[in-house]
Amino acid sequence: MNNNGLNNNRSRETALVISQEEISEGIFNLKIKFRDDYTALKNTLPGQFVSLYVSDGSMLLPRPISICEANVEDMVLRLVYRVVGSGTKAFSSLRSDDTIDVIAPLGNGYDFDKIISENNLPDDASFVAMGGGIGIPPMLGVVKKLHEMGKKAYAVLGYRSNDLFLIDDFKKYSEVIISTDDGSVGTKGTVIDALKASGVKADVILSCGPLPMLRGISSYASENNIPAYVSLEEHMACGIGACLGCVCKTVDVDEHSHVNNTRICTEGPVFRSSEVIL
Repeated sequence: MNNNGLNNNRSRETALVISQEEISEGIFNLKIKFRDDYTALKNTLPGQFVSLYVSDGSMLLPRPISICEANVEDMVLRLVYRVVGSGTKAFSSLRSDDTIDVIAPLGNGYDFDKIISENNLPDDASFVAMGGGIGIPPMLGVVKKLHEMGKKAYAVLGYRSNDLFLIDDFKKYSEVIISTDDGSVGTKGTVIDALKASGVKADVILSCGPLPMLRGISSYASENNIPAYVSLEEHMACGIGACLGCVCKTVDVDEHSHVNNTRICTEGPVFRSSEVIL
């Protein structure tokens, strides 16, 4: 997926916290609202992310968090994240009417018009969105957009156990297929195991999750001649492509660095799986 060229035009904005709740152990659902004339938000695509700034001056770098849902009419973003360190721990204390500094939206997301055209997908193509762990929230925006486009969407979601956060939201927009590590719900095993057990034939796969999961999806897609796209979860520093702290290996030579790598925060986080080496 090529860089949309918009990242460098993003400015640091102050957003208003509408609400926040803990929806699972250590997983928080945060809604923030931007000023009505913040037109950049109207270009938001599923799969993009935001950079959130911690109010504590000792933590200078922003934290990247994937966009779960975007309501561009009301200028509201929904972010679902897991507390994993001091930054996300600070975010979890936010309450209604607090404010937070943010740059949004960032990165390249799922451009469905491009995906459909470059793969010559038929109108009745089956889109399979696969998410695992904290890679599940951004896939909600994916199936919601596909639903709005009138496309057939399946969500194949991988959980550790029967703590199926966001499951009711996914059921609004897609048929849901579940895998769990412990076998308590759905298929015991991986999302690939669940997809195979379901009998669903994917015309294209869209995915986000831990690297081993994405490697498995990339291999499965290659073996079955299915176009697949992966959204890479990576530690980021600047979030705008300046620091080169979030590069990944690529098949082709990158036009910026002239070596076989690319910047996840700007050229990604969404890539065609055949373009990157996982």
